Amino acid sequence: MLVLSLDTSTRAGSAALVEDGAIRHQIIGDESRTHGERLPLDLMRVLDEGGRALDDVDLLAVITGPGSFTGLRVGIAAVQGLAMATGRMIVPVSAFEALAAAAGDGTSLVGAWVDAQRGEVFASLHDAEGHPIVEPSSLPPIATLERWEPALDGRAVLMIGDGALRYESVVGERLHDRARIIPPPPFAGIAGQIAGARPERAVLPHAIVPIYVRRSDAELARLRRGQ
Repeated sequence: MLVLSLDTSTRAGSAALVEDGAIRHQIIGDESRTHGERLPLDLMRVLDEGGRALDDVDLLAVITGPGSFTGLRVGIAAVQGLAMATGRMIVPVSAFEALAAAAGDGTSLVGAWVDAQRGEVFASLHDAEGHPIVEPSSLPPIATLERWEPALDGRAVLMIGDGALRYESVVGERLHDRARIIPPPPFAGIAGQIAGARPERAVLPHAIVPIYVRRSDAELARLRRGQ
């Protein structure tokens, strides 16, 4: 099975071709350009460099968030358009699931932290099998760790994500040697592997819904104005 996958939750983003569980080709986006400027060309580029045609693709996958609000909308719309044009189905994959899959060693808890800006992290705590055990949140790092403390119960945790790297000092101060921080890999390849392993999760284009965790700045501004 050949999966074409896309991530626009981060500034750079990524696109990948995954065949029978192996990442055949993956590209990282150009951070100096917006996702709107680069898509759908990035998808065509990964196909071209990977030596495959769009007709060869069996399944599509996309990271649904959390992450950049604008990036998510642009990326999901690009994959939805491709799916409608080709008749392919899409497997939605959350950034949390991708991070848990990348870090999971089968024995440790995994803490997925995505930098949410404004001094917060989008966070999700997973068990050793990758299942979430604390509801996702958007909170400052210290508040996140306090919220997690009952579930951690003194155990070690693998921390992964750009949020974990940004707030490494906070994690070290609160968890000490109970935490090990892992840099995140590009999401697109992992999303493609998850989709290839679970094709029954595929849905029609209109069923893809972004995961925001918190309200956008525009929504918060409207609420402050009483609209």
